[in-house]
Amino acid sequence: MKREQKIAVIGLGYVGLPLAIEFGKKYQVLGFDINKKRIKNLLNGKDDTNEADLDGLKAATLLESDKGLCFSSDPADLNKYNVFIVTVPTPINQFKSPDLSYLLEASEMIGKSLKKDDIVIYESTVYPGCTEEDCVPVLEQFSGLTFNKDFFCGYSPERINPGDKVNTLTKIKKVTSGSTPEIAEIVDQLYASIIVAGTHKAPSIKVAEASKAIENAQRDVNISFVNELALIFDRIGIDTNDVIDAAATKWNFLKYKPGLVGGHCIGVDPYYLAYKAASLGYHAEVILSGRRVNDNMGMFVANKVVKLLIKKNHTINGSKVLILGITFKENCPDIRNSRVIDIYKELRQFGLTVDVYDPYAGKEQVKAEYNIELIETLPVQAKMEDRYQAIILAVSHKQFLTIDFDSLKNADTIIFDTKAALDRSIVDGRL
Repeated sequence: MKREQKIAVIGLGYVGLPLAIEFGKKYQVLGFDINKKRIKNLLNGKDDTNEADLDGLKAATLLESDKGLCFSSDPADLNKYNVFIVTVPTPINQFKSPDLSYLLEASEMIGKSLKKDDIVIYESTVYPGCTEEDCVPVLEQFSGLTFNKDFFCGYSPERINPGDKVNTLTKIKKVTSGSTPEIAEIVDQLYASIIVAGTHKAPSIKVAEASKAIENAQRDVNISFVNELALIFDRIGIDTNDVIDAAATKWNFLKYKPGLVGGHCIGVDPYYLAYKAASLGYHAEVILSGRRVNDNMGMFVANKVVKLLIKKNHTINGSKVLILGITFKENCPDIRNSRVIDIYKELRQFGLTVDVYDPYAGKEQVKAEYNIELIETLPVQAKMEDRYQAIILAVSHKQFLTIDFDSLKNADTIIFDTKAALDRSIVDGRL
């Protein structure tokens, strides 16, 4: 199957846009997204995720006619392409079960443009078997074509690390796979043409899907262990980070730190693996126990802050609290599945007045996702009656590490550091 590869990347978020830019340097590429505002911004050289290499974006859109990147939100434009790469979100629903709605809608849309010998490659994180058992039937239904006869599939799990400007797309080894040996080789060579770090061709699509699920489940379980240690050491009255620093003097100790576990990967992917296990009659004990510990850390932080307020004789109802950060990690605008919301909700239930400040997060997105109105600036030398009774560092954005806390606090204000990032002399508690 030798032909010119024309690539359409479906979904231009944290994963899809960097991918479209890199492929656009060597192939004819369509960056497709149903969000018309997103397409308009990209056409104007603006990226709300801050993940794109804007110089690379400009260069990829100015190349000669046989390669380069263009953008569209019109599904009819997909008809011109023969390789479709799907990078849409795969979240969980309120019952912590996989939400495949975006994935299946994208598959339906592609199915309507699918032609003989076309290849559909999925990058969205799923459970093992999802591509062939859930997506392929939709492709067949809406294309009228037969899988592995008329069209083919591949799977290459995304490995984007939001906010990381060192370990970028081309510098992270890429797992690839295909629905036949020939297609697996084509998919592998396609990615190898842009990934400097190289590729790893998995023996099957299911293996590639499983590799993504377990790499994040492993981190989740490891973090849940140190989070549980934090709960234990809090009762003992010792600092968890002191214990970790001491233990880390042994060469084979893994230095994980306690904290909130959110985001689109670590806080979500384990549920996909557990869901698949349950469908096969197995209850995932370790994976789900780790999830329970990590999901409760926001509540622990909020309750700890309330106890510290009581210890300093503050009246709880009506006290003012400032939460610094709402994104799921430092120095990036990604608010997906941020567990800071758990701290916020728990404090509000205690009757506290809570302000949230985050210079990275989009005000409109936070309002739409969490119904929180971000404060736009921090008060400078606020009046004593307007100062906060508690300040929580929830995300260690670089700007927060140089804040003048004296302008925000009273003599008896509580400062709680969930990231162990601040000078210990100014904090009352930390994870």
